[in-house]
Amino acid sequence: MLSPKVLVPFMLTGTIWGSTWFVITGQISDVPAAWGVFYRFMLATPALFLLAMTMGNRLKLNRAEHLLALGVGIAQFSGNFLFVYHAEQHITSGIVAVMFALLMVPNAIFARVFIGEKVQGGFIGGSLVAIAGVALLLVHEWNAAPLGGNVGLGIVLAVGGMLAASIANVVQANPTGRGVPMVSLLAWAMLYGTLFDLGYALLTAGPPQMPGAWQFWAGTAYLAIIGSVVTFPLHYNLVREIGAGKTAYNGIVTVCVAMLLSTLFEGFRWDALSASGMALALTGMGLALRARRVKAVQVQQSGALRR
Repeated sequence: MLSPKVLVPFMLTGTIWGSTWFVITGQISDVPAAWGVFYRFMLATPALFLLAMTMGNRLKLNRAEHLLALGVGIAQFSGNFLFVYHAEQHITSGIVAVMFALLMVPNAIFARVFIGEKVQGGFIGGSLVAIAGVALLLVHEWNAAPLGGNVGLGIVLAVGGMLAASIANVVQANPTGRGVPMVSLLAWAMLYGTLFDLGYALLTAGPPQMPGAWQFWAGTAYLAIIGSVVTFPLHYNLVREIGAGKTAYNGIVTVCVAMLLSTLFEGFRWDALSASGMALALTGMGLALRARRVKAVQVQQSGALRR
C-alpha cells in the first residue's frame, strides 16, 4: 500500500473523484441538469473509445454483450447521473457524496439476490453505523437547507441515483460482463447512455442550451476526461495490484475531499451534529469495507462511487 506505484494512484483517484462532486455544481448552475449530463458524456465517450483502442481491447461485441452494455449505460450513465445532478440542486455536493459512499449496502443486497453472494455480519454492523452517521448529516442538512431547495426531494433523488448505480454494478458482474474487456464495455455503455441522455434532455429541457462561459466547458472537460476517463485505468490497475477490497477504501478518501470542498465553497457549516455524523459515517464505512468479502462485484462497487 505504501509503495509509490500503489499509493500515488490510490490518492490520485480518491482526490479526483472527490472533487468531481463539487465540479458538478458548476455544471447545473448554467444549464438544465439534463444537458449538463449529456455534454459531459458527449466529450467522454469518444475519449473512452480511443482509450480502448489504444489499450488494444476488442470493440466488437456480440448481441448479448451489446444488450448488457445498453442496460449498464441506461442505469449508470443516464439514470445514475441524472439523479445525482438533480439532487445537487437541493443538497450540497458533500452530502450527496457521503450518501453515495453507502453504495456498498444496496450492492451487497442486490449481489445476494441476483448472484448469491453472501454478506458477513461485520459488514452489516459497519453499514448500520455508517447509515446512522449519514442520517445525522441529513438531519443537519434538513435544518440548514443551505441551497434553499427541497432537501427531502434531494435525498430521494440521491437514493434513486445510488440504486441505479448499484443495479449497474451488479449487472456488470455477471458472466457476460466478465467476458468483455472493461474499458470496451464501459465505452459502449457510455455511448448508449449518452444517446439516452440526449433524448431525455430534448424531451424535458427543450432545445440544447450552449453556455458561452469558458468555466462551464472547462468544468465539463474536467468531468469528462479527468473524472470519467483518466481515473478508470488507474482504478482497475489498483484492483490488480492490491485487490478490490483495499481499493474500495478510495471511497473514504473521496468523501473526505468532497466534504472539504463543500465546506470551503458551498457554505457547509459544521456543528456537533454534523461532526458526529461524519465520524460515524467514516467509521462505519471502514468497518463495513474491512468485513466485505472480496468478490467480483466489489470491482464495480468502488468505481461507481466516483462521479
